[in-house]
Amino acid sequence: MPPKKILIIFAAIMKNKIAFITGATSGIGKACAEILAKNGFNLIITGRREDRLKTIQNELVNSYAIQCIYLVFDVRNNQEVQAQIQTLSNEWTDISVLINNAGLAMGLSSFEGGQLDHWDTMIDTNIKGLLYTTKAVLPLMIAQNQGHIVNVGSIAGKEIYANGNVYCATKHAVDALTKSMRLDLCKFPIKVSAIHPGAVETEFSIVRFEGDEERAKKVYDGFENLIAEDVAEGVWFMLNRPEHVNINEMTIMPTAQPMAGMIVRK
Repeated sequence: MPPKKILIIFAAIMKNKIAFITGATSGIGKACAEILAKNGFNLIITGRREDRLKTIQNELVNSYAIQCIYLVFDVRNNQEVQAQIQTLSNEWTDISVLINNAGLAMGLSSFEGGQLDHWDTMIDTNIKGLLYTTKAVLPLMIAQNQGHIVNVGSIAGKEIYANGNVYCATKHAVDALTKSMRLDLCKFPIKVSAIHPGAVETEFSIVRFEGDEERAKKVYDGFENLIAEDVAEGVWFMLNRPEHVNINEMTIMPTAQPMAGMIVRK
């Protein structure tokens, strides 16, 4: 490749802010990648499904003329997280935005009937995964004396609902960690925000019910649920504020869902 072309590509990468998004293979993570790409961000998208990441990468680059790379790792595995982030070349380390989106629910049962493997998966993904990723990306933000971390929480982190027990506990932990991060990191200064959605139709319920698509579909029957783009627009609003403004948190619900565990169905 001629040197001039290399310089042009390098300049194109450097002129846009860089966002790092976990769980970008579907749902809210994918929608956040799309709205940021539309607004000129270069992207580092991550997840476990390389085929999906590659497809999304191609779509974003072709549709929005931005730069995009992907990293394949499981947020539950700290060694994988650290190893993959350490592979970033210098032009990709000036990360301005981290969206901790990777998260899931497993099962929906009363506490005494809960499965330990479900509990472990939720704790490892929703809490430890957020911690591992943030711990790895944070030094890159501190080195720049700037950054914005957005944690994708849930209404389950503000209220509890029947049979939500451990999932609600993990999202309450996300809420507490967000507040602690904001307190600890403002000196750099790094903004920290959280968005707490209600019922959003993504792959969330399919994962919760271990691939039972019929049962998952019933979760959204009889009312107009949120879609991933609704949440992504909220995230973009947070990111698009002036430097002196931080949106600490946002709770976004379907009109038909006045509180966790209650949906008015037609």
